[in-house]
Amino acid sequence: LSPVCLGSLRRAASINAEYMGTTIQPEKKLAALIIHGDASFSGQGVVYECLSFSDLPAFQTGGCIHIVCNNQIGFTTDTVNARSTTYCTDVAKSIGAPIFHVNGDDPEAVVRVAKIAAMYRQQFRQDVIIDLICYRKYGHNEGDEPMFTQPVMYRQIKKQQSVYHKYKNEVIRKGLLTEETTKEISERVSTIQRDAFEASQTFKLEEGKGWLDGAWEGFKARHMTSQIEPTSCKEEDFNAVAKAVISIPEGFNIHPRISKIWKEKADMFEGKREIDWGTAEQLAFGTLLLEGVHVRMSGQDVERGTFSHRHAVLHEQKNADVENRPQYLPLSNIEGAKAEFVINNSNLSEYGVCGFELGYSLENPNSLVLWEAQFGDFANGAQIIFDQFLSSCESKWLRQCGLVVLMPHGYEGGGPEHSSCRMERFLQMTDDDPSVIPEKNGHTQIQIQRCNWQFINCSTPANYFHALRRQVKRNFRKPLLVASPKSLLKLRQCVSPKEDFLEGSSFKRVIPANEMACAAESVRRHIFCTGKIYYELIAELEMKGIDHIAVSRLEQIAPFPFDTVQEELERFPNAELMWVQEEPKNMGAWAYVQPRFYTTLLRGIQRDIPVLYAGRKVNPSPATGFPKQHKAEIEEFMERSKQLLNSSMN
Repeated sequence: LSPVCLGSLRRAASINAEYMGTTIQPEKKLAALIIHGDASFSGQGVVYECLSFSDLPAFQTGGCIHIVCNNQIGFTTDTVNARSTTYCTDVAKSIGAPIFHVNGDDPEAVVRVAKIAAMYRQQFRQDVIIDLICYRKYGHNEGDEPMFTQPVMYRQIKKQQSVYHKYKNEVIRKGLLTEETTKEISERVSTIQRDAFEASQTFKLEEGKGWLDGAWEGFKARHMTSQIEPTSCKEEDFNAVAKAVISIPEGFNIHPRISKIWKEKADMFEGKREIDWGTAEQLAFGTLLLEGVHVRMSGQDVERGTFSHRHAVLHEQKNADVENRPQYLPLSNIEGAKAEFVINNSNLSEYGVCGFELGYSLENPNSLVLWEAQFGDFANGAQIIFDQFLSSCESKWLRQCGLVVLMPHGYEGGGPEHSSCRMERFLQMTDDDPSVIPEKNGHTQIQIQRCNWQFINCSTPANYFHALRRQVKRNFRKPLLVASPKSLLKLRQCVSPKEDFLEGSSFKRVIPANEMACAAESVRRHIFCTGKIYYELIAELEMKGIDHIAVSRLEQIAPFPFDTVQEELERFPNAELMWVQEEPKNMGAWAYVQPRFYTTLLRGIQRDIPVLYAGRKVNPSPATGFPKQHKAEIEEFMERSKQLLNSSMN
């Protein structure tokens, strides 16, 4: 929870700054207080990841108060086996945070230390640690038997008076309270607690009530009727973003290679060239800023982009030295923008940073918040955030979340650590039923609204543009997981015309197959695929002169777009159906899409045909690191994608 809490505080402080004005420091009005266990504080890496945020400009929160409930044991593990340091809080020495060790049996000392810690935090806006040294009376839980493993410790604990009785006796001895007064206080507090417990037994909360309020007022829970606004942009907004992007300040010297990229962007905005991926992203961010939507993005190397496609922050190349390093952010200089654009490289952390951005997105829905993994493979460092929070925001935590997670994905021969975002893991956690076709009456919104999250793998810059804008054009919020491209960022064929961004355009969950040279009834195979492999398939079919195979693109993989998939299948009534992917058969989208294709075939259009597969064979590793094997695998499944079932059986 630590990074989620800190991210939420960061956004709340920003909002308070907007309301309170610049004369008051918002972090002095808000503070994070996080309670840890002793074993987790010294043993869990996310603790250090969060401590490391303390002086990072994009992640500072004005200091966090950490209270370590130090039971001197981790479940059944003694401290000698739980850490290599004297104190469980020694990890905080890495940032020079003050650490107060205090006896939990002395309430007045605890209060005094808490006041000092709060004063320090307010004065210096830095993290502070309270090591509350105490003991665990009954073991890890009330049904546990700690004497099994710590008999010496628990013989001593059984002799201890409770903190309550020790302090009661002390204040009576000092004449501060009488026996009758302490009894009255105890009974009053017990009555409050008992009444609250009894009330909780019959308490029921309708979904959405109690948590869709404040900044979330008017947003819809899963069972409520929702709506979506158009995701296209106005031409005047398009032009305003174009002007801001290409208008570099006079005297600001950018890198010659970036200068070439910027000239190409100018041609794109003028309609002389079609629009590439990086420019489409700039348009999505810029048009949202003009509409008053705050945009925040972080992750490793996001300012430039791992693959040099973003260049959101431009650096002065000539008139710069160690003390003077001028930068320019085009999207922070859009005339008429009504919201702030923030983009920052993060430290080398996935768990902490992804959790921070998730917390940030929970605080206010009028924001587009993105976290980008350096490679999709590295997103697994944040797996706990996906498993514990993002996949179950509404059902488990009663919170809506619109976080966008970008995970560069694609098999270009980069080996097992630089190829796959492991989309199969996210698809496995998707909660749409593979055997149920949602109702058709406006089901696009209903289906997404009832699903726990969305997973997309876009093949065009325009569709990516619409997917980003769609995140904040609905009166509900859902996490968006994106298998973002690598090679497509600079592929000349992967571009979109200007009209695909302007009024009348929208996000396409499925991009239909191109019109065929032969009659639709003569199409012998209908291939569905997702992402960059589409371009490789089309190039192969064109090179071989094959005109009887249609290729459709599944842009939104989850929730599965049953209705548009069915429309595509109905176009080619006599064709075999095949799914083609570049991932191994036990990975990628195959296990997710296969049962849903069967449902569409059998229950949607009443066709009983097999769903064929072409892709890499099952493998425990996502990809090979040997170029020859990589090439051989591609040739093998490309050949299989062209080989018709009937001809292979003859």
